[in-house]
Amino acid sequence: MAGAKSPDVIRVLLADDHAVLRSGLKLLLDPRTDMAVVGEAGDGAEVLSLAEALEPDVILLDLTMPRLGGLEVLPLLRQRVPGARVVILTMHDDQSYLRQALRRGAAGYVLKKAADVEVIAAIQVVMRGDVYVHPSLTRSLLEEMIPGQENGPADDLWSTLSEREQEVLRMVALGHTNQEIAGELALSVKTVETYRARGMEKLALPSRAALVRFALARGLLD
Repeated sequence: MAGAKSPDVIRVLLADDHAVLRSGLKLLLDPRTDMAVVGEAGDGAEVLSLAEALEPDVILLDLTMPRLGGLEVLPLLRQRVPGARVVILTMHDDQSYLRQALRRGAAGYVLKKAADVEVIAAIQVVMRGDVYVHPSLTRSLLEEMIPGQENGPADDLWSTLSEREQEVLRMVALGHTNQEIAGELALSVKTVETYRARGMEKLALPSRAALVRFALARGLLD
């Protein structure tokens, strides 16, 4: 089932207690030349054993499963297969589930109602080291993030950023492209690039992945 490991093919483990959904995901992924389903798990305990045996690149993980739920499995996967990126695939369109999943190590959060092309996009994004969040949940998170409302310590590097730099970097951490941020904030792409570069320099962060870790550690995405 595992097959030979190829650097050109993203190896995916499916973890959901509904066989019909797993079959649909296999039909979606297997025809692609850049992705392959290497295993299927129907409950949380099986996810752990298969993940250790197969060492997949990406795990598509349901939150609601028998024996061990997705939120319980996440930190265990992080310990046992730290190289695997976990994308939550769920029916829960809920901010609290999203926050908990991100805190416990998820790299993506996709709603089952959009589980077709979006699954492909999420896999590609997390394989780049970024975080993917379903667009409707991203917007809700951004609406809650009103700059200046959090009173962090005076020596916190985040407080050295301008309000606009904070807005841009929050959106970058949530997985938006420069073009999307420019459209959302009514700025030019060049201006967004300037805010992004200046903010990253102030925080001494070398990449978007580093920015995401910084933001999660400080609760900037809560």
